[in-house]
Amino acid sequence: MTEEKKPNRLIHESSPYLLQHAYNPVDWYPWGEQALQRAKAENKPIIVSIGYAACHWCHVMEHQSFEHEKVAQVMNEHFVCVKVDREERPDVDAVYMDALHAMGLQGGWPLNMFLNSDAKPFYGGTYFQPQQWVNLLINIADVYKKNREELDNSAEQFAAHLNRSELEKYGLSKSNFHIREEDLRLIGYNLSTKFDKEKGGIGQAPKFPMPTDYLFLLRYYSHTNDQSILSQVNLTLREMAYGGIYDQVGGGFARYSVDAEWLVPHFEKMLYDNGQLVSLYSEAYQLTKDPLYKDVVYETVAFVERELMRAGGGFYSSLDADSEGEEGRFYTFTKEELQDILQDEEPLFSKYYHATAAGNFEHGRNILHRRISNEKFAQENQLELEVLEEMVKGWKDKLMAVRANRIRPGTDDKILCSWNALMLKGLADAYYAFENKHFLELAVDSANFILDNMTHGEKLFHNYKEGKATIDGFLDDYALLIRALTRLYEITFDEQWLQRAKALTDYTLEHFFDEKENMFFFTDNSSEKLIARKKEVMDNVIPSSNSVMASNLHFLGLYFNEERYQQLSDEMLSRMTDLIIKEPSFLSNWASLYFHKLTPTAEVAIVGEEAAETRAEVSAFYLPNILFAGTTGKSNLPLLQDRTAINNKTTIYVCYNKTCQLPVQTAAEALKQLKDRAQQPTSKFPSL
Repeated sequence: MTEEKKPNRLIHESSPYLLQHAYNPVDWYPWGEQALQRAKAENKPIIVSIGYAACHWCHVMEHQSFEHEKVAQVMNEHFVCVKVDREERPDVDAVYMDALHAMGLQGGWPLNMFLNSDAKPFYGGTYFQPQQWVNLLINIADVYKKNREELDNSAEQFAAHLNRSELEKYGLSKSNFHIREEDLRLIGYNLSTKFDKEKGGIGQAPKFPMPTDYLFLLRYYSHTNDQSILSQVNLTLREMAYGGIYDQVGGGFARYSVDAEWLVPHFEKMLYDNGQLVSLYSEAYQLTKDPLYKDVVYETVAFVERELMRAGGGFYSSLDADSEGEEGRFYTFTKEELQDILQDEEPLFSKYYHATAAGNFEHGRNILHRRISNEKFAQENQLELEVLEEMVKGWKDKLMAVRANRIRPGTDDKILCSWNALMLKGLADAYYAFENKHFLELAVDSANFILDNMTHGEKLFHNYKEGKATIDGFLDDYALLIRALTRLYEITFDEQWLQRAKALTDYTLEHFFDEKENMFFFTDNSSEKLIARKKEVMDNVIPSSNSVMASNLHFLGLYFNEERYQQLSDEMLSRMTDLIIKEPSFLSNWASLYFHKLTPTAEVAIVGEEAAETRAEVSAFYLPNILFAGTTGKSNLPLLQDRTAINNKTTIYVCYNKTCQLPVQTAAEALKQLKDRAQQPTSKFPSL
């Protein structure tokens, strides 16, 4: 008879990642004052182990080390052990990941850091094999007892490094006030030098979808008409949609591809990727009208709604990569399985999706992928396009029915404000592109869920689960929600969304803004104080919270005629300009803001009974540097004040830099004004 496992302190947490460790023999604490006080009282070092629910190597280290009594015994005897979900506490993760980089080590998860009793780091690493881990524990425990002063001195040096300003670290302490055509082109050129021109994407394996890179490139193309840029965007979006990184059966994207061909994914599916990729493919469709992009948007939204949407509202965070002890088992098929499911149609299916008897993945399994368009495949196989498309739909239905009976990958069912905001914006962008009312309903429901369950006054919470929101919002929660609500206003002309975006912006200026550097801290000034208060300035898979806030200030400054917003946005961008030009792949959302300030942004006010329909006519065309305001009656919004429906007919006012064109009453006339003006870039700042 086996001894029943006893839970540790993590059993009371809401994070699925922490709950995964709740029956480890390790005496885990969640992050908090209790663990720090014990470390001081017992004069012990602290282990902070950081990961997330969909992290494969986090699971491996748990199984190999944290589940074993002997390993746990060493950890419990010599250390105070703290488990952190990086998705719940990105502030803690950012501090200690920065510390790891300062130690000259490469970052990743699991992140295992050793701290003194003041929570200051002196050593760290990522994944450790079991014996390597135990040896390290014993050595650190011994050194901590015998050479504590030396470790404390080292920890003080790392703490001092962590408190260096990000702007100082990247040499951004000086403003560079210029917005120039030649610099925008240099940004585009420098980004283009990193293109993989064979398989799309930027750089080589592993390849991550980087939505902000391609959103910038779409804007760059719209301004320069550089066909090589559009070709690279189309190559990348097509190869991702054809590849194994995209779930060919059920829709939605995995987090990244381990190879350069987008074939073999790391099978975890994250809400933040899929929300942003819905935005990207929707925008690309507006420009190209490629039906593949439309299919990707509709299938990805269907996946999110089916597998990540909570019954009472809100979207879950992620799906694990593993099921039944194997990575990707839920999504892959053997040739024999396909023959049983598809019978006579299997040979054509396998030709379409490149399935073989040997398989292209582990255990003879196949990652389904495509290489050519439906039009070309139909032609090569002497099929009518409509017949092929109907067959593909039938194949997907049959395989989805089989997958419905498989053991599903684990779901991380916590709800994060920032990631939900990315999905909200994706849904709003999908409606903007396709006018599908279901997308609009999902977007409005999502906004209402966040504002009803994750706010207290103008203050946001980062997380929600089982009726509780417990962690103060971070800057990315505010920034991404402000951006999403602004977009929701544009597709509904319901001013409550815009007013809420402004109120949240004013809250960030009061509680997050650093007037010395004209940038925002990542944490609220009323929240828990860590050993360092960080600022996030570099764009990654998710755009940096400061770049999003700078863009928010730009657009809300136009909506509300707020000179302060505009000035702050300009100053934030000016700090970053030189680095944007040199390293655009790390600052592509900043680069998009550079584009918006160069051209400049068109302000389109629509007044009259058909305001929504007129907006839809105009936005059917690809116009990336535009904002819409509209009303069927009167409005106090500055962009709509003193604007009327002339002769009771819906009227459109196109304005730039507080200067308006003549009012017009058809979408075609407004589009002509917009296209004529778009060919006349102006420099906002003088060259210094």
